[in-house]
Amino acid sequence: MKSLWIMLKIEFKLAIREFSGILFGIILPAGIITLLGILFGDKLASGNDGYTMLQQSFAAVITIGICATGLMGIPITISSYREKKVLKRFKVTPTSPVLLLIAQFLSNFILAVISSVLVFVIAYLFFDYKMIGSLWIFIIIYLLVVLSIYSIGMLIASISNSVKTSNLLCSLVYFPMFFLSGATIPYEIMPKGLQKFADIMPLTQSIKILKGVSLGSEINGYLLQIIILLVTTIVCIILSIKFFRYEY
Repeated sequence: MKSLWIMLKIEFKLAIREFSGILFGIILPAGIITLLGILFGDKLASGNDGYTMLQQSFAAVITIGICATGLMGIPITISSYREKKVLKRFKVTPTSPVLLLIAQFLSNFILAVISSVLVFVIAYLFFDYKMIGSLWIFIIIYLLVVLSIYSIGMLIASISNSVKTSNLLCSLVYFPMFFLSGATIPYEIMPKGLQKFADIMPLTQSIKILKGVSLGSEINGYLLQIIILLVTTIVCIILSIKFFRYEY
C-alpha cells in the first residue's frame, strides 16, 4: 500500500504538469458549464418538463472530464511508458508494474472527480443548480461510467505499440464521442439519423443514464444502458488483459 501511495503521488504530479490534460479535463468542462449558465440561466428546457436547460446539460458536461482523462490521459501515458521502456524496467524491480498501472488509473480518476466537482460547484454557486434526482444513485452510475470509459482507454493502451499509434486511436475514439454523444451538442437537437449513429457510442448511453438519474427518472428505465456499460467494461478489460504487453 505504501508503494502504491508513493506511485500515486508521483503519477498525479506528472498528470497535473501536463497542460493538455488540465485544459481538456478541467478547464474545458468548467468553461462549458459557465457558458451554458450565462446563456440559459434558469430557462426551462424545451417542452416545459419542469427542469432547466442547465439541469438537462449538467450530466453531459461532467462526462467531458471522464473522457479526457480516460480516453486521452490513460492510453497516451501508458503507451509513452511502454515506448520509453519504463514498464520493462519495473518488471525487474521489487515493485510490480501493475502498481504503476493502478496508480495511473487512480491519478486520472482523481482529475476526473476534481473536474466533476468543479462543474457542480460552478453550477450550484453561480447558477443555482439543484439536482432533482438522488445524488447517491448518480454517484454510483458515475462510477460505472468511469469504469466503462476507462476500460476503453486501457484497451487502446494495450493494443498501441507506440505513442503515435495511441494518439491516432485516441483521436478516432475521443473526438466522435466528444462531439456526437451529447457531451457538447445536446443529443435531443440532433437529427434522427445522427442520433442512431451516436447511440452506438458508450458515452451516449452514459450521458442518457446520468442525465435521467440527475433529473429524477427511475433507474429501472435505464437497464439497457446499464447492461451496455457493464458489457463494455467487461469486454474491454478482458481484451486489455489479453493484449497487454510491457514492451513491443
